[in-house]
Amino acid sequence: MKYTMQLPLPAILIRVKILRSLNMKQVSFMSEKNNFAHFIIRDFKSDDYEQINLLWKETGLGGSQRSDNLQVINSTLANGGKLIILEYSEQNIIIGTAWLTTDTRRIYLHHFCIKPEFQNKGLSHLLCNESIKFAKEKKMQIKLEVHKDNLIATGLYKKHGFTYLGDYDVYIIRDLAIIDKVEL
Repeated sequence: MKYTMQLPLPAILIRVKILRSLNMKQVSFMSEKNNFAHFIIRDFKSDDYEQINLLWKETGLGGSQRSDNLQVINSTLANGGKLIILEYSEQNIIIGTAWLTTDTRRIYLHHFCIKPEFQNKGLSHLLCNESIKFAKEKKMQIKLEVHKDNLIATGLYKKHGFTYLGDYDVYIIRDLAIIDKVEL
């Protein structure tokens, strides 16, 4: 007589396989809601710019007021930063980014996004883990800004060890022409 044991499947199964020759990670993702699909975490390449620019606009992170062009990206990469890409390999589309820049004291995490139709599937954890890994490799703190009403993002960051710094406001001058109008 044969005995078999059936174990319950988790709601989400994530497998990571390191592809040494490509220096990338192939991630297989499966959930009860989705069919099997493949995702790749890799570094940014210049020909990714058009796709990520569209993704950033789609997720509210893009726009001319931000001045995030290819030249700026390449400059931050040359200065020790990293732009992590999450690609859906079955369609060769970029579905997520995490842009890490540095001021040599700490890493700043920004432009962290997942394409809307891929959200709420656990993929943001892959980008977050990869971002934290980069900060560890650089032996630097990692800091980010998030809208206080973005409860999903704040929950994600807290799960990964980020802590709230306190109640303070962030100010920025985006339009440099304003500087000429400021009276001292």
